[in-house]
Amino acid sequence: MGAVIIEFMSQRRVGPRLPGALASAVALILAAACTSGPGPVDDPSYREQLQAQRAEKDDAFRKAKDSPIPAEARATFAGLHYYAVDPAYRVPAFLTVEQPNPPLIIELQTSSTERQRMRKVGNLGFTLADATYKLTAFAESSSGSVDRLFVPFGDLTNVSETYHGGRFLDLDKTPTGLYDLDFNRAYHPYCVYNPSYICPVPPNENRLAVAIPAGEKLK
Repeated sequence: MGAVIIEFMSQRRVGPRLPGALASAVALILAAACTSGPGPVDDPSYREQLQAQRAEKDDAFRKAKDSPIPAEARATFAGLHYYAVDPAYRVPAFLTVEQPNPPLIIELQTSSTERQRMRKVGNLGFTLADATYKLTAFAESSSGSVDRLFVPFGDLTNVSETYHGGRFLDLDKTPTGLYDLDFNRAYHPYCVYNPSYICPVPPNENRLAVAIPAGEKLK
């Protein structure tokens, strides 16, 4: 998919939607955010980079023509809400790839009545607080080669602190299968801000029975 950003491909707006400044801004943010493998668990430069990217995203949401924030609310948009950066929620993960022929296509539920077809790539296994978990990773169903992974997930914060429909992560595909799974970069779907967007819902297998107090939150 080259430079196409899954954050935009996986959240379709009802009716035509023009690419614009927000697409460019978030493309740069996600390009910087996605890594080829786990880096240091925590360091000051990582925290500074994350804070800068969050500020840049707020600015894009406030000013870009294609912002998901309704036009009448952009002038008073105070910025997104986040949990404090916590290195405990930045963990290494290994992708077990599934290669059925033909590829396995899953129909995900969405925030509307329609379904979204996604290609299942495999399972990301990881350890959090001495417990092991896995999340199914997806790619666009129409893509030939897989360059980026889309990981929608739910957790116990969805009850009151984060969107009930779950949150998303995007990861660059790595040649080693080892990933920097950083929940501090978890983001909400655009339908949280604007009901004109249609967003995929994490499948049951990606509903974690643990709270993930990291990344974007509602307030």
